[in-house]
Amino acid sequence: MSKAQLTRTGILRMALGGGAADPLLPAEGGGGRRAPFLLRALRIAVVVCLYWFTSIAMVFLNKYLLDSPSLRLDAPLFVTFFQCALTAALCLGLSLGAACGPPCSGLPTLRLDPKVSRSVLPLSAVFIGMVTSNNLCLKHVGVAFYNVGRSLTTVFNVLLSYLLLKQTTSLYALLACGVIIGGFWLGVDQEGAEGTLSWTGIFFGILASLCVSLNAIYTKKVLPVVDGSIWRLTFYNNVNACVLFFPLMMLLGEFRTLYHFDKLGSPSFWGVMTLGGVFGFAIGYVTGLQIKFTSPLTHNVSGTAKACAQTVLAVIYFEETKSFLWWTSNLMVLGGSFAYTWVKGLEMRKAQEDPNVKSSERNETGV
Repeated sequence: MSKAQLTRTGILRMALGGGAADPLLPAEGGGGRRAPFLLRALRIAVVVCLYWFTSIAMVFLNKYLLDSPSLRLDAPLFVTFFQCALTAALCLGLSLGAACGPPCSGLPTLRLDPKVSRSVLPLSAVFIGMVTSNNLCLKHVGVAFYNVGRSLTTVFNVLLSYLLLKQTTSLYALLACGVIIGGFWLGVDQEGAEGTLSWTGIFFGILASLCVSLNAIYTKKVLPVVDGSIWRLTFYNNVNACVLFFPLMMLLGEFRTLYHFDKLGSPSFWGVMTLGGVFGFAIGYVTGLQIKFTSPLTHNVSGTAKACAQTVLAVIYFEETKSFLWWTSNLMVLGGSFAYTWVKGLEMRKAQEDPNVKSSERNETGV
């Protein structure tokens, strides 16, 4: 997941997990008859494939925009700014299309309220750190190592949950985090042994992991400001980000870089930029679809399998040769992530079935 992937995915998953209804997603339950098993299985397979395709394609597109030898564009903040601007525009466009009826009839009307924008600003600062560090990590490391480079999100989730929310974690979940940390350091060691290690990329990968965890916590705090609407939050977040990116791009000299960029007037360049932004916006929607048609636990398992497929595809596409220990590091990260997801799923189920568990504890386990 690059920039937009972690952002829209993380926010939308929190909203869906918290019970917020999404007007673009199919309603759960209903009074009608359930579809036949074969039809439901086919529908789930299509949704999972759509999620995999959107997520993987977005990472490869962003890698091209951020670090392509043929493109030679050294302006990662501009790429991120453009995708945020496109996301805000798509949110506004869908809101305006609400008058046209289904499937957008349930979308809230979007208008820019300066007071709300200021209330969302702390989250927007974390949001900018998240999307920027994700893109900078992808710029400096290969797609094959990208998943390992940002693998400490789960570890930061546990750490920040304890420091900020005073939530404890079970021993089995901590052991899974230990496996992830071991896989991360083994991956760093093997990248160094192969001469492809970028400490800049590692730094931004760790920073991205931290910001993703902080983003989830601040999102939960800020959602009441926008009446619990994930669409309003996405709109305000991206509008604020666009404003904040301008001084950063000026400070880092990216406007000068764009002035001398020889493909600035190329339709193909803007086509790829637009496609990357559309994929970044779409990943939140297809993530929501996958959760609706399966479950949050199944979605996490699917995400782990997708990360494995993405790594294999990157090694094949870029014609890389990796050592046994390098592959072992990836398997440790993926295995630890899967184990953590499984343990938390079991704990959540146990908390929901135990009548003696407080409601607040059930919610904390679910989050």
